Amino acid sequence: MPDISVDFCGVKSPNPFWLGSGPPANTAYQVMRAFDAGWGGAVWKTIGEPIMNVSSRYGSIDYKNERMIGLNNIELISDRPIETNFTEITEVKKKYPKNVVVASLMVESKQATWHEIVKRTNDSGADLIELNFGCPHGMSERGMGAAVGQVPEYAGMITAWVKEVAKIPVIVKLTPNVTDIAHMAATVNAAGADAVSLINTINSLVGVDLDTWVPRPIVGGASSHGGYCGPAVKPIALNMVASVSHHPKVNIPISGIGGIANWRDAVEFMLLGSTSVQVCTAAMHYGFRIVEDMAEGLNNYLAEKGMQSAMELVGKSVNKVKDWGDLNLNYKVIAKIDPEKCIGCNLCYIACEDGAHQCITAAPRPFGDLREGTPAKHMPQIKEDHCVGCNLCALVCPVPQCITMQEIDTGRPPMNWRQLQESRGKNPTCSMDELLAKGAAR
Repeated sequence: MPDISVDFCGVKSPNPFWLGSGPPANTAYQVMRAFDAGWGGAVWKTIGEPIMNVSSRYGSIDYKNERMIGLNNIELISDRPIETNFTEITEVKKKYPKNVVVASLMVESKQATWHEIVKRTNDSGADLIELNFGCPHGMSERGMGAAVGQVPEYAGMITAWVKEVAKIPVIVKLTPNVTDIAHMAATVNAAGADAVSLINTINSLVGVDLDTWVPRPIVGGASSHGGYCGPAVKPIALNMVASVSHHPKVNIPISGIGGIANWRDAVEFMLLGSTSVQVCTAAMHYGFRIVEDMAEGLNNYLAEKGMQSAMELVGKSVNKVKDWGDLNLNYKVIAKIDPEKCIGCNLCYIACEDGAHQCITAAPRPFGDLREGTPAKHMPQIKEDHCVGCNLCALVCPVPQCITMQEIDTGRPPMNWRQLQESRGKNPTCSMDELLAKGAAR
């Protein structure tokens, strides 16, 4: 079997699957149950001066039959005493020495206060520290969380303070509520961070109750902005992880977070640069046993790819993410409809006609082609000479593999936008099409 263990900042984890900092990692009882289920590590619910939480705390977005496609929370950091949390971390590490325990920390922006809690973390037996610079609600109004993570100077300053006394590796958890998360990663990298984790939750209002007109979740007739997470944020998280991986001044490991619910999600994050992945919402939704399928799926995937170690996945897709201006303008695909699979619903025709490029006709079916159980009287057809290859028809088609996108040989050499602009400067009388046909300027 392939080796699915990972090395994160010199700390060995049985697998890349860690519980993210949140309700599932709030107590020793929960973390030990998670380790028994097969999780490689856990990031403790953020430790700091105990706070008071409100009731209710969560709101969600459901889509058709899928519950909790996105989760909004207005819950804050741990409401348990600091000493209790550290005592339980010590207990967990004694019983599970091979599993990774990460202490997530958030305190006021004073050097002495950070020094004190980091020293206590050193003594607790935790393997790593995670600095919570990302929480977008409640704590940010108190000058912590995202209020730190949105200001490069503050984030770098506190990271440096922590590194003055930390005896274990330090991860900085980044907020997505910034213009350029990669710049933030580079800032804390320069300040001495050993790793970064991303993304924390996205600032949000999840919706409004149409009867009471109060945003959800409702607390005594009112609500507040919260942190959005779950499957809906995965594309945003993937993009941010890729941007951090690409940054030339970021050369530290990444722990990927954001909508991870199965092994496929985890592999995508690892391919874009994550060494470990953190899961919170999915564990809240389905329980700790989801890690069994994650580990089995990762094992099988590595075996199918002929890989010996999960570490081989890390960063394999990073160089395949390019700026738009570096993409090949002479690459072309067009849609193809399989008439044997088409049910004649005409969704592709409607989508293309109203929402895209008018490249599909709803042509009459040939005589005698009305198959049993197919009430439609028209068969959509692709105008191949007009198809721009946008993919919309394939995306809306309800029948798997009925519409596929097939590459067309244009007979033209590769040329990207930057090369095209260079050619236009050298050949001002040529048309765009003539320049594309010639290929990149030599």
